[in-house]
Amino acid sequence: MRVPRERPRTVGGKTEKIRTGHGNTYITINFDDQGKPFEVFTTLGKAGGCDAANLEAISRLASLALRSGIDVKEVIEQLRGITCHPQWDQGVLIKSAPDAIGIVLERHAVGRDRRQLRLTPA
Repeated sequence: MRVPRERPRTVGGKTEKIRTGHGNTYITINFDDQGKPFEVFTTLGKAGGCDAANLEAISRLASLALRSGIDVKEVIEQLRGITCHPQWDQGVLIKSAPDAIGIVLERHAVGRDRRQLRLTPA
């Protein structure tokens, strides 16, 4: 049985701004003391609304999976490729806000190299 780890009082992370079809999205990945992704927070540039609520739900579920020991590759594979209002951001096609979370997790996960993550092409 998987049980989520308790959150320490302080964790460090990285925040990345990505342009999605719903506007600027700020995705924060916090890491545990071993450098593994521990939790995800997502903020849509526009305040409130269904899009923001859905992103909060996705972030909470991704965080729960990561804290419960689910491999970050599994979380990334579930999020990458979901399409809704695609948008180009600095030469990268962001297919949706969930896809953006997967991209940011992929960029900042331990073993940042795509070959090390052994992901299937999105």
